[in-house]
Amino acid sequence: MDALYRGLFRENDPFYIRMLYPEDVAAILGVQQEVLYVLDNPKSMSPLSEEEYAYILSGGGKMVGVFTGGRLVAFRALLVPAIDDEHLGHDIELDLTELSSVVYQEISNVLPRYRGHRLQKLMGEVLMEQLRKEEFKYVCATVAPYNIASLRDKFAQQMEIAALKRKYGGLLRYVFVKHLHEEGKEYETEQYIPMQDTKSQQKLLTEGWRGTGVSCGPDGWLVHYSK
Repeated sequence: MDALYRGLFRENDPFYIRMLYPEDVAAILGVQQEVLYVLDNPKSMSPLSEEEYAYILSGGGKMVGVFTGGRLVAFRALLVPAIDDEHLGHDIELDLTELSSVVYQEISNVLPRYRGHRLQKLMGEVLMEQLRKEEFKYVCATVAPYNIASLRDKFAQQMEIAALKRKYGGLLRYVFVKHLHEEGKEYETEQYIPMQDTKSQQKLLTEGWRGTGVSCGPDGWLVHYSK
């Protein structure tokens, strides 16, 4: 199977990234279980079922994985979503005619011992490159507040917060979006809002502000809003 990227860990151990296929589902579930086991707050991650992974791997999306020593140690998924009432395009007020041009950045897992090697970012870059070959227009994603690693990952890909809503049975989530064929906007003004201040963030988003970054202040995490 062809490698899409090859590199070295700091210990000079080689790794490579390749597309994942239906026969990889057992390894994917194993990585997901290990990641869930060490989470301080399991609600910060929405794991996928074996059936959901099978759907993605059978043409309902794309997945890439990082391998070293013959073992899967990280993976990342894109999902072509069903057009229904839960579609993220509704949350960011896309026209109904554009919903079919949306793809989701789904779950991303890295085994604890392999964190700190920028694997999530590398997999994101590889998947974005694959997307450029497709006819999608928007990539969307949801991230839980205080999942700082995932928030930073999305901002590093020039994705922006377009909504902050209850999803997945009432869980609060940031809704991110990136237009795949447009350059990032230049904003004129910026303000920082405490992450725990949900109402202020939602008010700004309804006024056309976009979340563009995150930082740690003296009293906790701040979300950067730009307009």
